[in-house]
Amino acid sequence: MNHLRKLLHFVKPYRVQSILSLVLLTVMALLDLSIPRLIQHIIDQGIKQNDLSVVIQTSAWMLSISVLSTLAAIGNNVYSIQVGEGTARDIREALFTKIQDFSYGNLDRFTTGKLMVRLSSDTTAIQRLFQVSLRIGTRGPLLMIGSVILMFNTSPHLAISIFPLLLVTAGVIIFFSIKMEPFYRSVQQKLDRLNTVLQENIAGARLVKAFVRADYEAERFEVANEDFTERNVQVMQFMSSMTPILTLFVNIGIVLVIWLGGLQSISGDLSLGQIVAFTNYLLTTMTPLLLMTMLSNVWANGTASAQRVNEVFETMPEVPVNPQARVLPSQNAMQVEFKDVSFHYNGKSNRLVLEHINLKAEPGSTVAILGATGAGKSSLINLIPHFYEASQGQVLIDGIDIRDIQDESLLEQIGIVPQESILFSGTVRENICYGRPEAGDDEVIAAAKAAQAHDFIIKFSEGYNSHVEERGANLSGGQKQRLAIARAILPHPRLLILDDSTSAVDVETETKIQTALQENLKDCTRFVVAQRISTVLNADKIIVLDHGKIAAEGTHSELMKFSPIYREIYESQLGNGIQA
Repeated sequence: MNHLRKLLHFVKPYRVQSILSLVLLTVMALLDLSIPRLIQHIIDQGIKQNDLSVVIQTSAWMLSISVLSTLAAIGNNVYSIQVGEGTARDIREALFTKIQDFSYGNLDRFTTGKLMVRLSSDTTAIQRLFQVSLRIGTRGPLLMIGSVILMFNTSPHLAISIFPLLLVTAGVIIFFSIKMEPFYRSVQQKLDRLNTVLQENIAGARLVKAFVRADYEAERFEVANEDFTERNVQVMQFMSSMTPILTLFVNIGIVLVIWLGGLQSISGDLSLGQIVAFTNYLLTTMTPLLLMTMLSNVWANGTASAQRVNEVFETMPEVPVNPQARVLPSQNAMQVEFKDVSFHYNGKSNRLVLEHINLKAEPGSTVAILGATGAGKSSLINLIPHFYEASQGQVLIDGIDIRDIQDESLLEQIGIVPQESILFSGTVRENICYGRPEAGDDEVIAAAKAAQAHDFIIKFSEGYNSHVEERGANLSGGQKQRLAIARAILPHPRLLILDDSTSAVDVETETKIQTALQENLKDCTRFVVAQRISTVLNADKIIVLDHGKIAAEGTHSELMKFSPIYREIYESQLGNGIQA
């Protein structure tokens, strides 16, 4: 309940529609409650007295009331749909915005599948809860309360006799409602797992095919699908038992009314019209209880989803926002300095990824980072744009602690080419201009030429207007990397980070890219993570990382003299001056 209360502020923009919906629902309940009394009047005053005028007049009233109730129901549906759909839209937008604010550490823990479920099925469950509540949530209780009062008004003796049955029925509904919420929460968790497996398989479909692992992936999906199905079956079986039980109680109630009411009618204490009216009020009481079973189903599902949605809203970015942070001045090339920096992921302080890093990159210099897989190369460069927070020490930009700089101001002056060259569906030009949409054609072409992408772009049928499929599926690895480099250098950043971003191009093309970057980005500091030794030969400073520590630092010639690790890497790749 508390989780739903936290989401009520999304309903506030639609409070007028909500109030109108509830008012119309109240009108419907009052109109429905008048029908049994009118039926009693027809039987006792019309049919029993052979008064046709009473039958006709009362029937006309009943017809008018039915029309008004129908109009109120239509209005209620219109307003409740507006509230439900509008609230769902706003929650989705808020979730999407919240996810954009997540730090890399948050995204490491929330898998894509989990976030997709929260944005889709969880939000839909909350929408249905608000919508159904505005249709049944008020009408049901009003009908039950009104019917109970009118039952006592019609026949206190019958009402007292039937009241324990109503209490038992209410208790059954409460029992099922309490049990259903954890059931639905577990269903959503199973759906999380199913979506994660599905997303991974679709994203890696080419790799699955290449390694002939379709059978393995099918088995993995089958396990997740079976778990989800089994839990759904358990929930549905549990739910399906509730309606027959409640129907049994309704039938028992009707039998009691006819039996006890019939005895009173024979003794002259109760009229036939009163028995019919009382039966109608009993059904009017029990029918909302049956409707409440559907509401409890929706309520349990919506409550479980609200808890999961709030989990996203309540997640604080691992990189905290400093309200006193300032704008980074836009100058020439950027100076970057690491002062005794250590780092670990996800609060695991006993597993340091980087240990006591001391490093300084002078403005305009090129710093290359080498090391084996898992040495901490990507972790090191991800601290510079403040994607992660250093566990110890300081990362300084132009002498300013990175925690004292507004993240947006910092990122606007940094160009990043990640290991995985992610492209978006759209045109080639739109992908290159992603960081600077207002760039002119000449600037786009210049960036593409510097990244050695222009020649293959103009060979496309539509050139820079050629379509790029999702994640660049219609491009080769080298083409994607070159477009990613063009995208990074187009805004003329003060700092360029290349995370093994030329691994898919040949050495000749890589050399041309390096030369073009030197010529076009003179006022730019560069961090280059590389696996190939040829990539780093001309760097001003080469850092060799080993198990999260700086094992060696210097120029190529210096490291060849003093670093066995670097010399071993060099000789394994370029022994005797010939590239392996």
